[in-house]
Amino acid sequence: MTQRRPFLTALAAGVLATLAALPVFARCEGIAPEQRPQNTPREFIGETLDEILDRGSLTIAVYEDFPPYSWQDGAEPKGVDIELGRILAEGLGVTPEFRFVQAGETIQTDLMVNIWRGGVQKEPVANVMLRVPYNSTLTCLIDQVVFTGQYADEQIAIAYRQDAYPDAVPNPAGGRDEGGPVAAFFRFDTVAVENDSIADFYLTSFPGGQIGPMIRRHRTMADSMAALAVGETMAAMGPLAQLEFGAGQGVNVHEPPLPGFALSRWTLGIAVHVSHRDLAYALDDTVVAALGDGRLQAAYAKYGLSFLPPQR
Repeated sequence: MTQRRPFLTALAAGVLATLAALPVFARCEGIAPEQRPQNTPREFIGETLDEILDRGSLTIAVYEDFPPYSWQDGAEPKGVDIELGRILAEGLGVTPEFRFVQAGETIQTDLMVNIWRGGVQKEPVANVMLRVPYNSTLTCLIDQVVFTGQYADEQIAIAYRQDAYPDAVPNPAGGRDEGGPVAAFFRFDTVAVENDSIADFYLTSFPGGQIGPMIRRHRTMADSMAALAVGETMAAMGPLAQLEFGAGQGVNVHEPPLPGFALSRWTLGIAVHVSHRDLAYALDDTVVAALGDGRLQAAYAKYGLSFLPPQR
């Protein structure tokens, strides 16, 4: 049954692709795909779905040292994206083979290295890459990649020390606290961010540059949360899951309004090379099934994280 399912999925995908052609072209009108680097024409790259099934494993690119999403605890892979990778492989009836990769300067670089060209040392591409932002403009710019499998949303939030903001009101529903600091507070209060992150850019661009002197920049969000934990700052700003994962005793997390922040919430998906649309549709089916039966929600709960359903 596992061997037949991708074939049926691909057959249905061909019909859907035909029906969707006109809206896609309209959405991408006026957006030219990026110039492809030398020696990387549109061609067959990577492994077919049949080859993956015959080998019995799915090669999955995940970011290294990136808790709570993907990291290695000794030899054991951990994180919500690791759980997703296992779900994807199970859907194909194969085993997951995780490839931990470094983040490049841009998502375009990451996709080029891991999906449609390979590394400078001629490392092979992966079958699929996780934690790829799903953005309609990005899908038009990069024509070597199929963006699919939207599995969750991420959003910017604020973590804060309870002793620094004692008047914050606990949420009566038992969720994250309400009444904590908002961005305007950081004209006077210190706030930790990951250097060159979107939270950093947002606070830096606050009208009049009023917040700049109060920003404390760190190499990673985990470092920012560590600084918050020992009282070096009063608050930290960054992706909700990273704040929740790093919030220790005496630290709360909330999601205040962020005026003028155009990218405070975004959808996450997976990337597959354009040569392998049958694989992309099969993996998307698996994601839809995992959303429907609660496996993805359980993966987030396993690490103490709030699950934000994808805005498909």
